[in-house]
Amino acid sequence: MSVTTRLPIADGRAVRRYVGQVAHRHPRLLWTALGLHVLAAVTALAAPRLLGDLVQAVEEGTTRAYVDRVVVLLAVFLVAQSVLTRYARYRSQVMGELVLAELREDFVAHTLALPVGTVEAAGSGDLLTRTGTDIDQLGWSVRYALPEWTIAVVTAVLTFAAALSVGWWVFLPCLLALPPLVVGLRWYLARAKDGYLAETASYSQITTTLSETVEGSRTVEALGLGDKRVQAGDDDCAASFEAEKYTLHLRTVFFPSMELSYLLPVVGTLLFGGWLYTRGEVSLAEVTTATLYVQMLIDPVDRLVSILDELQLGAASLSRLLGVAQVPDDRTVTGRTPSSEKLDADDVRFAYIEGRDVLHGVDLDVGVGERIAMVGPSGAGKSTLGRLLAGIHPPRTGSVTVGDVGLVELPLGDLRGHVALVTQEHHVFVGTLRENLVLARPEATDDDVWAALGAVDAREWADALPSGLDTVIGSGGRSVTAAQAQQIALARLVLADPHTLVLDEATSLIDPRAARHLERSLAAVLHGRTVIAIAHRLFSAHDADRVAVVEDGVISELGSHDDLVEAGGSYAALWDSWHGSAKPGGE
Repeated sequence: MSVTTRLPIADGRAVRRYVGQVAHRHPRLLWTALGLHVLAAVTALAAPRLLGDLVQAVEEGTTRAYVDRVVVLLAVFLVAQSVLTRYARYRSQVMGELVLAELREDFVAHTLALPVGTVEAAGSGDLLTRTGTDIDQLGWSVRYALPEWTIAVVTAVLTFAAALSVGWWVFLPCLLALPPLVVGLRWYLARAKDGYLAETASYSQITTTLSETVEGSRTVEALGLGDKRVQAGDDDCAASFEAEKYTLHLRTVFFPSMELSYLLPVVGTLLFGGWLYTRGEVSLAEVTTATLYVQMLIDPVDRLVSILDELQLGAASLSRLLGVAQVPDDRTVTGRTPSSEKLDADDVRFAYIEGRDVLHGVDLDVGVGERIAMVGPSGAGKSTLGRLLAGIHPPRTGSVTVGDVGLVELPLGDLRGHVALVTQEHHVFVGTLRENLVLARPEATDDDVWAALGAVDAREWADALPSGLDTVIGSGGRSVTAAQAQQIALARLVLADPHTLVLDEATSLIDPRAARHLERSLAAVLHGRTVIAIAHRLFSAHDADRVAVVEDGVISELGSHDDLVEAGGSYAALWDSWHGSAKPGGE
């Protein structure tokens, strides 16, 4: 199997299906909000009709009482429209917040369910941008753009219907707006989605480059890569500038053309209606009412077009958020139960990039309770093999099984009860020391927590904390050293109590004496359990039951420390080099 390096983006059909699901989940809120918007729009339609009748009455001669009555009616309809609009917006906002909350929860759930290999291969930049920029943009679209667009649609439809109720002739001037509207919208919509997707993707690339530079700052400084990293950032910013310039070009062409299309129906209605009035075919009231209705159409149509830009941004963000759910699962749960804790790898091959295997037919059987050390040069495939043995990646071909059941056939919760991986990377969450540890076993007691800390040689410094287990650590709390953070990660594993542990250079940040003590402590705590240790310090190999030497994606040697040293192969050379006991003349 190869690992995908990009998170997918949902297509238009998936976005429409999701919107439909949202509507079906909240029918009462949806129809209540829509009904209130319709009533508000209907009350707004009274003013042009009343004003048209007033103009006609003034021309023919009327009384002050009639004028006063029209003014009172206008005030009543205005108040009614304001009240209805207020509650319509309120219900729309409530629904928008609810939908946004559900979307965030779905996104977090799908993100946490992503295969670890996919997250690592795709990098943090894209995921961070979706979590931050896309959520913010969609929030703006849901809170503001979508309710306003809904109001504009309802108002435009009802206003147009009211205009046509004045007379069939109103339809003809309105046709003048169609050619520029249709041409402009088709031109814009054909380019906008891809343009905005490219714009948001450029933000992801900026975030990726920046986070990589910050995380690798020491390496950048040590290798003198500062100028190259600055250039990479400049290149990303330049690409983002070009993407934003393209979408700006779309807007500067699209919106002016729309402004022209708004004026044509108003001018046409006034001129055509005036001509009909001179012929005696329509009244002054009808010309006035029709012109006011067509004039009223400008605002909702303008909002429709203007907000369309925000909706395009929101749709692009929604596509990216929904795309996370489309990452295929890397495991197929079959329901089979392992018959034992024996771990086996059979003819395992794996590739991060299609067609370029990094493991080539690896076979390894790990006995229950056995300790195996994997050693070898950097880039040989030790960590990759360890990740396959921990069920992080499924093999491209071959199988990795526990008790004759494939690791990728087990649910993640069950899998971690059989085998777990701890690497030299670790994370301390914001919270108390206790909260950081019981993540692995929420029902753990304080005695369990202290026992786990003692097992990884961390009790002394934990006991010295100001509030003990209640001390807040992590960002904004009490800082812990890299070695202490790694001990916290190992203590979580002790609490989780998996049968098999894969340690990928898990003690590399601790000084050699402490690391040796720590691994011996783990060996005592995990008596009868299986440990696979990947390390560059060979004292781990010396203590192991067997040593697997990984070179060029294969296990080139496998046996006990003494047997491999006696054999005089690659392991013996590594041991002599590390131990400083190479004999003169190569003897």
